[in-house]
Amino acid sequence: MKIPFNIDLNDKVVVVTGGGGVLCGEFSHALAQCGAKIAILDLNKEKAEEVAEEINSLGGRAIGVTADVLNKESIEEARKYVNDMFGKCDILINGAGGNHPKGTTTKEYLFEEDIDSTEDLITFFDLDPKGVEFVFNLNFLGTLLPTQVFSKDMIGKEGCSIINISSMNAFTPLTKIPAYSGAKAAISNFTQWLAVHLSRVGIRVNAIAPGFFLTKQNEALLLNEDGSYTERSEKILSQTPMSRFGKTEELIGTLLWLVDNGASGFVNGTVIPVDGGFSAYSGV
Repeated sequence: MKIPFNIDLNDKVVVVTGGGGVLCGEFSHALAQCGAKIAILDLNKEKAEEVAEEINSLGGRAIGVTADVLNKESIEEARKYVNDMFGKCDILINGAGGNHPKGTTTKEYLFEEDIDSTEDLITFFDLDPKGVEFVFNLNFLGTLLPTQVFSKDMIGKEGCSIINISSMNAFTPLTKIPAYSGAKAAISNFTQWLAVHLSRVGIRVNAIAPGFFLTKQNEALLLNEDGSYTERSEKILSQTPMSRFGKTEELIGTLLWLVDNGASGFVNGTVIPVDGGFSAYSGV
C-alpha cells in the first residue's frame, strides 16, 4: 500500500488488537512501512498470521499472536510473547470490536402493530441482554483490558501513544443498533478519561472515529447480492456530503499523525472524525 507520508517508527513496537480485520490490517501495513515492529493480535490466529506474513513478505517485521481481548490472562500471555519477540510496547491500537444481531432491532422505528406482530421481528422489547452485553464487552472491555496490560510497558518511555477506535455512532446514534452505538460512545468517553489519567506518565490517548467504510464486516448490511447499494447504504450516502463510502487507506493519514509524537505531541484526549462530512451535515 502507498502511505500518504512517512514517519519514523524505527525500533518502535506496535500492538494492534483486531489486527486480522480489514481496517486494522491496513493500519498494521502502514505502520510497518514506517519501520515499526508490528504485533498483530486477533482471536483468529490464522488471520493474524496472514497479515503478519504479508507484512514480512514486503520487508517489514510482524508477528501474528492469538489473543482474546476479553480474557486478561490471554492478553498477558500475548504481552509476554510480544516482549520476548520484539520488546516492550510503545504504541497500542485498540481495534477489536463489533456488533451482534441480538443487540440490533429489525426496524428503525417502533409501531404499535409491531407489539403483537406474528412477523419475525426484533423490537426494542426483544433485545437480548446477552447480545447487548456481548457488544459492550467486546468494544469497551475489549479496549480497557488490553490497555491495562500493554500500557504498563509504556510508562517511563518517550513517544508512547494509545489509539482507540470509536465511531460515528458515538456522536449520533444510528437507528437499529443501540448496543453498538452505546458501546462506541463509551469508547469516546473512555478515551477522554484515559487521556487525563495517563497524562502525568507521558502516555497520550486519542481515538479515530471512522465514518462509513465498506468492509467484510458490514458488506451484508450495505450491499445487495448483486453488488448494488442497500436502502440503508442509500440513506447513509444521502447524509454524507462527499456522497461515497470511505476507502480504508483514507484513515492512514490520521493514524500516522496521531502516533507521531513530533507531529501531534500536544494532541491528547481527542476523537477525530474521518467521515466525509457525515457528522457536520444537518440533513438540510
